Amino acid sequence: MRADARRATLSCVAATVLIVDDHAGFRSFARALLEAEGFVVVGEATDGASALSLTRTLEPELVLLDVALPDMDGFAVCEALLEDGCGPAVILTSSRDVSSYRRRLERSRARGFIPKSELSGPALAELAGG
Repeated sequence: MRADARRATLSCVAATVLIVDDHAGFRSFARALLEAEGFVVVGEATDGASALSLTRTLEPELVLLDVALPDMDGFAVCEALLEDGCGPAVILTSSRDVSSYRRRLERSRARGFIPKSELSGPALAELAGG
């Protein structure tokens, strides 16, 4: 994925979302933001293993996935989610800027990247639909 395509805004392209982040405050913020934009948050996960399990169970159309998780990094989770060639749209997020992950993002099958400081419903929707 091109680095300039890593930033996004959300619209209601993907109706159901799984939020994956180990910080409860961020999950709460992201849920409120996404639900205010019309998304349906179907679940939350705190680590990579629960993200993989919940994705199989809940079948979200979009996974908002933190790069830094306690058990595995978001890039590994993304690859596992998409290993069979199909799966949800994955948008990676981090407290760090895109420049911190440029090379890994170029190799990733994630739909995009949004820094947590720039997370918005329209940004996410733009990436999810692209």
